[in-house]
Amino acid sequence: MITLRNVTLRRGTKVVLDQANATINPGEKVGLVGRNGAGKSSLFALLQGKLHEDGGEFSWPRQWQLAQVSQDMPETDQPCTEFVIDGDTRLAAARAAVEQAEASDDGEAMAHAYTDLHDAGAHDAPARAQALLLGLGFQVNEVDRPVNSFSGGWRMRLQLARALMCPSDLLMLDEPTNHLDLDALVWLESWLKRYAGTMVVISHDREFLDAITSVTLHIENAKITRYGGNYSRFEEMRAEAMSQQQASFARQQDKIAHLQKFIARFKAKASKAKQAQSRVKALERMEKIGPVLADAEFTFEFQEPAQLPNPMLSLRDASFGYRASAENGGSVTTIVHDVTRSVLAGQRLGILGANGQGKSTFVKTVARDLPLLTGELTEGKGLNIGYFAQQELDVLRPDETPLEHMIRLARDLGAAGALSGQGTREQDLRNFLGRFQFSGDMVQQAVGSMSGGEKARLVLCMIVWQRPNLLLLDEPTNHLDLATREALAMALNEFEGTVMLVSHDRALLRSVCDEFWLVSHGGIEPFDGDLDDYQRYLLDMAKQKREAVQAAQRAPAAKAEPVAAVASPKPEAAKPAAAAPSAPAVNPAEQRRLEAQRRQQLAQKLKPYKKELAELDQRMASLQTEGAALQQKLLSALPPAELAQIGKRLKGIEDETAAAELRWLELSEQIEAIEAEAD
Repeated sequence: MITLRNVTLRRGTKVVLDQANATINPGEKVGLVGRNGAGKSSLFALLQGKLHEDGGEFSWPRQWQLAQVSQDMPETDQPCTEFVIDGDTRLAAARAAVEQAEASDDGEAMAHAYTDLHDAGAHDAPARAQALLLGLGFQVNEVDRPVNSFSGGWRMRLQLARALMCPSDLLMLDEPTNHLDLDALVWLESWLKRYAGTMVVISHDREFLDAITSVTLHIENAKITRYGGNYSRFEEMRAEAMSQQQASFARQQDKIAHLQKFIARFKAKASKAKQAQSRVKALERMEKIGPVLADAEFTFEFQEPAQLPNPMLSLRDASFGYRASAENGGSVTTIVHDVTRSVLAGQRLGILGANGQGKSTFVKTVARDLPLLTGELTEGKGLNIGYFAQQELDVLRPDETPLEHMIRLARDLGAAGALSGQGTREQDLRNFLGRFQFSGDMVQQAVGSMSGGEKARLVLCMIVWQRPNLLLLDEPTNHLDLATREALAMALNEFEGTVMLVSHDRALLRSVCDEFWLVSHGGIEPFDGDLDDYQRYLLDMAKQKREAVQAAQRAPAAKAEPVAAVASPKPEAAKPAAAAPSAPAVNPAEQRRLEAQRRQQLAQKLKPYKKELAELDQRMASLQTEGAALQQKLLSALPPAELAQIGKRLKGIEDETAAAELRWLELSEQIEAIEAEAD
């Protein structure tokens, strides 16, 4: 097991861990959580051996094989499949042993080496590597392309595939979902659920953590607290612990006040001096309980749009893609074509689709960053777009400060900025930046030196200032911590305009979007279902892709088979089948009686299912009403204990609703199956 006993860890002058204790048992799947800057990456570096403890004891089994994702950008023309296979350290060692044995011409050594090579899986290594590549979103015709022909995000996927290829006892993943879209994320989730070793993962994707972890280590105030459960369970237990601590603190304060009152009243009286002194000693011995000092939550809101055109925009026979510059021939690459759709006021659209299908191209075109190739795009009068680009530097200048960005934005918008109701004086802009946690010297810090999360907050700040009525958000959560993601979800839910969201964060998609468009096979169509349906669709597509690859790999072997191996049909099979005897005629009255009897039996059989279905409908409506009432109650000022209780109940309502919906679907399927069988 991995143990930390009273570990102190420093980064420069900052103490990131102070007398911290933690245990990770073999086979556990651990989520490492905490606010940005809390020390997650430092603890990761300690586990990886890149840092050493400054105090205390840290130990882990030295015989364990560690697998991790290299952060180096690979620069090689090696084919992707070979690059991933090289991540299998056991296979690489076996191959080296074979080469050494062959060079020494040692027969016994060669026998052992070839046995080890077989045990290391040399025979199916290409198939295993390609399965990883396909799962992470690479196409069949890309698995043998040179590594350096891919962009940075795809090369990081190759590094992830390489880490998964490595046999390991401990797998360490730091934000593995950042470069993945939803289909690759769903595949990775299913792969990690089957991983047999110990795993430690840092992620800001709560649904991902919920799906793959069973233990949570929370770093706060330089301490590590272990919780037995996934992220949602951790939130419940932490809220309960904070509530209990606050209650204990309040009781202790009452007791302290009572003792101090007694001391102040009777200390001067000779007859009571001894009792007063004993209470002074009791106060000195008392181990003080600290109040709950909750971190200041980041919250913001979008202002009400000045106007809401309806439709926001209309597309007719529209095609989206890229047009090369004149010096490069002016060629046109069409990715999405023949789209005829409208975006209405108040819609909450989630844009789904695999990488490369055209989601970002579509959003960039609507955002006016790319020209429409063909067709018509008609904007509603007064359309005001707020655009969050997937790469923040598409809208940020690294050498400018946040204040300079805001001043330039105010100047560029001119009268439109004034009409938005925002102040344009420097102090107004400083105050506005302060609402997004840019204060003091930070407003004069160059954007290029900021973290990804700080850049993302600056982009959000600039969008909110513009008071948009259409939000185009392309992967807005890539660098946001969990608290900021939740703040974004709350702000989007209260936004009165239209939202078009591209994201692999399923919690954000679930909480914000009420309908989905699927970008696939060169088109855009409504997706009739929810995110669970989409996940099943993605897993089915991944399965079909794997089967197609396996079939392609089997094809050469099948062609090598001799023609005689194909069995010819037996003579008996060619004979015509004997005519089936005709059914006896049924009396019409008897037939009607039998049908009525069948309907009665069917109704009787369905009765308990339909009864339970009706009860579930009633229960879900009741839960929805209760949840809405509790949400409304949260808007008022409440004591921490009551807040924790409401949060706990809301989570219970969410879980019960999910279970009820699942049971409702099961019952509906059973009813349909019974009815189909009866037909």
